Amino acid sequence: MADTEGANRWLAAAVPRGAAYDARFEALAADGAHVHGEADLVAAWGPRTVLDAGCGTGRVAIELARRGIDVVGVDLDPAMLAAARAKAPGLTWVEADLAGLDLGRSFEVVVMAGNVVCFVSPGTEGAVVAAAARHVAPGGRLVAGFTLERGVGVEHYDELAAAAGLVSEERFSTWEGAPYTGSEPYAVSVHRHR
Repeated sequence: MADTEGANRWLAAAVPRGAAYDARFEALAADGAHVHGEADLVAAWGPRTVLDAGCGTGRVAIELARRGIDVVGVDLDPAMLAAARAKAPGLTWVEADLAGLDLGRSFEVVVMAGNVVCFVSPGTEGAVVAAAARHVAPGGRLVAGFTLERGVGVEHYDELAAAAGLVSEERFSTWEGAPYTGSEPYAVSVHRHR
């Protein structure tokens, strides 16, 4: 499917979905790679509740739940959610567009892993960050990791977060906490309420 103006970039992309998407991480794990850096970072803050916004097939949410955290996963792609539900039917999975998300509750951490802000519909990045911020509990964090080669830079992301009432707390170049110097192609940005 071609990417069209206004279309959700993820849904318009010709990318593996469901089990085919999971195969990449399964192969990495089989080769000895650690595939839970996102969960490690989030769990290090000790949250009791996490919203996995753009959860895909649930890799991060399922690992966090395995660690005893109450997790809700949200994604727009029904094929990705079907895979998540098949792997963890006991977790809460919500099919929704992040730009208008309103779950009626807040979470100690909202995580957007896997280039979520790069794949939303063009022009909705601010709405997505604002909706995620509305789900962050007082004192909580919004953490997002994304490649900087797809048009969303850290300065622009910081502006979107500030407009949503958040301030930058930390930035890394990997989910494992490697320092961010400004020359890396990937950033993990952590923001908190003002």
